[in-house]
Amino acid sequence: MEEAVMTTATAQDARRRLLADIPLIEHRRDLAGVSTAVLEGGSGPPVVLLHGIGQTCFSWVRVIPELVDGYSLVVPDLPGHGASEIEDGRPPTADRAVEWLTALVDDTCAAPPVLVGHNIGGAAAARFAVEHSERLAGLVLADAFGLGSFRPEPRFALTVAAFQMHATERNWDRMLNRCMVDFDGVQRDMGECWDRIADYALDRARAPGPKAAGRALMKHLGMPSIPDADLDRIDVPTTLIWGRRDPETRLRFAERAAERHGWPLHILEDCGADSNLEHPDAFVAALRTALPAPH
Repeated sequence: MEEAVMTTATAQDARRRLLADIPLIEHRRDLAGVSTAVLEGGSGPPVVLLHGIGQTCFSWVRVIPELVDGYSLVVPDLPGHGASEIEDGRPPTADRAVEWLTALVDDTCAAPPVLVGHNIGGAAAARFAVEHSERLAGLVLADAFGLGSFRPEPRFALTVAAFQMHATERNWDRMLNRCMVDFDGVQRDMGECWDRIADYALDRARAPGPKAAGRALMKHLGMPSIPDADLDRIDVPTTLIWGRRDPETRLRFAERAAERHGWPLHILEDCGADSNLEHPDAFVAALRTALPAPH
């Protein structure tokens, strides 16, 4: 029998408990027609962290504590994800994502930030850098969409399709077991924090608004490749971080981009598509090579 749909109250409680354990403060900002939930805090050079498709700001829960003492962190829920609501009815297209990111940077960063994008957040970050390199101090693309055609491994794609059709806890676990090299280890290491992330993510996956936003973002940001001529226009230090066993965005696309554009590539061993959750120490070590000295 399919698991019962979670109540909104349960999801709100999961989010509240997650926020209580994160050393950042949640703010609500109206950005380009999106009522955006943004976690902010820390001190030092600004760093913006963008999560992946179907995820939320809590995807950075294992990275935030390592950076908050030296950097001013800005960690939003993407449009239509988590607690960020699209209020004007416009779909989240690629141009809309750049517009939203422009407003986010303008509203939250006192100086040009390092923009870190994972997965579909990486596609948004890269497109922003194409248009607005002058607004950035650096760009980090982690297992990012957009550097090549969207061709996930077939077995992983099947688990994603099953979860999209039936957002059950069982299908969620099956999908992430394909997504990560050691999903059981991540669950064990994160304990109750992982349970809360899963509770909240499942609720969002079942809600009509986030489902529609996810489909639109995949159509406009996740699936199309960014033309090489556009990537050539990125004029800011750019670093790639990739899990060697990523089943969603293949390593060969990162290797090709690194060779063509001269971007440093950090390959994380024994990692799938979510190295920021699976091996946060290795992820942060790679990330630090692209960050200015902390204050």
